[in-house]
Amino acid sequence: MNCGGNSYYSYKLPEYSFPRMKLWQNLFYTQGRSNESYQKGREGMSMYQIALCDDETTELHQTEQMLKNYEERHAGAEFALKCFESADEMLGQVRAGSYVPDLILMDIYMPEKLGIEAAHELRGMGSRGRIIFLTRSREHALDAFGVEASQYLIKPISEDVLSAVLDKLLREMEEARRKYLLLRIDGMVQRVTVNDIVCCEAQGKTQYLYLSDGTRYGLRRTMAEIYELLADYREFARVGVSYIVNLEHVDSLDAQEVGMDNGKKIYLPRGSYQPLRERYFSYYCWENELL
Repeated sequence: MNCGGNSYYSYKLPEYSFPRMKLWQNLFYTQGRSNESYQKGREGMSMYQIALCDDETTELHQTEQMLKNYEERHAGAEFALKCFESADEMLGQVRAGSYVPDLILMDIYMPEKLGIEAAHELRGMGSRGRIIFLTRSREHALDAFGVEASQYLIKPISEDVLSAVLDKLLREMEEARRKYLLLRIDGMVQRVTVNDIVCCEAQGKTQYLYLSDGTRYGLRRTMAEIYELLADYREFARVGVSYIVNLEHVDSLDAQEVGMDNGKKIYLPRGSYQPLRERYFSYYCWENELL
């Protein structure tokens, strides 16, 4: 398929109606977004919130130091480390919505609460943070599967072993981060899957984010700030000053309006149809060439 120049007309589609190309979407996501053109613009890793939870103070600080050493050795790795000597202290902050750890390194045998129990509570609160159990016993290895633990490491843990585990997990987490955003909504941190975002609409000082399940979130950010958050994702396009649309959720487009698959109709400002039309085809042509 030739996607250059004025090749739009080779598709023989109705001039003002474009079908959604879900097959392309599904194939594209199975390929993963590791290609060079997609990675462009994001250098290094993201900041990661890492919780360390161990009632043994000496071992807690040994693990903390190993993480700091890893951060120093790996350009681009950036950790915000937080140490807890009890599971309840960590759970309290997560429950309050003031702390959302991306990675939890946790002992299993602690006096107030077992690490396995704490992990169940984390999952019950909706936490999707990766969990690494640190323990001297193999007794709870099977239980770790029940809380979707990423690793189960037997103490004493060498720095080489921990580094190898972090290499793997951080690579997976960085890839996963490209699929969702963390947004503060009504004082709580919400994880929003990028592909679920249908569109964003400006109404006065509030920007409304519409999701595919019918949820609507009000954000106290400017439209420019939201577009910046979405800048790494090619599927998003500006429509005038009041809208951002996800091209994956476009059902129809004509000179007057763009129809989204949640039923929302967005009226196009003067002069915005042709740029959006070109952006739509450019996105799907680029995507098809990756397959």
